[in-house]
Amino acid sequence: MESSKNKAISIFGNNRDVLYYNNFLLKTDAEDLYKKLLVGLNWQQHPIRMFGKTMLQPRLIAWYGDQDIQYTYSQTTLVAKGWDDDLKQIQEALKQHFQLNFNSVLANLYRDGQDSMGWHSDNEKELGTQPIIASISLGAARSLQFRQKAPPKTKTSILLESGSLLLMQGNTQEHWQHQIAKTKKVKTPRINLTFRIIQP
Repeated sequence: MESSKNKAISIFGNNRDVLYYNNFLLKTDAEDLYKKLLVGLNWQQHPIRMFGKTMLQPRLIAWYGDQDIQYTYSQTTLVAKGWDDDLKQIQEALKQHFQLNFNSVLANLYRDGQDSMGWHSDNEKELGTQPIIASISLGAARSLQFRQKAPPKTKTSILLESGSLLLMQGNTQEHWQHQIAKTKKVKTPRINLTFRIIQP
């Protein structure tokens, strides 16, 4: 699996905390990977607690990584049983490209435009301070929206295309929230691979 050498686009201008590579994976690789992961990963739908109510997450997830690595969010604890072979290849490509050793990946499957993820920051304690997350998109393109936590609460968005990579680092999780909103325009699935570094 090869990665493209295209330059990064800085989403926040001169602040390079969020970088977007629109063709990180070659088109054919992205298409093949999408098809394999769609049927090959152990997709599950977990309950979450929101606004005092328990409901099912509006998407499916799968958790992989180094043996027994744990990640807890929305009162759900995930325990990795090892790596899927295709995900391991991507992890190695990210290590080569960025010199970062991601030890886990949370995969999200948005089955259509009605699957979503609400406003949040990835600031769980397992991620440490100034966490680095590499997010690869496959399948249908979806818009990722950002909003500042403090006034003037600026908003911006970017369309995440298949084969692209979004790198969030620095103070992103401290100063910003992000979401994937529902949309009636998208009828096909999207897979999102969020590679993370869980602290010991």
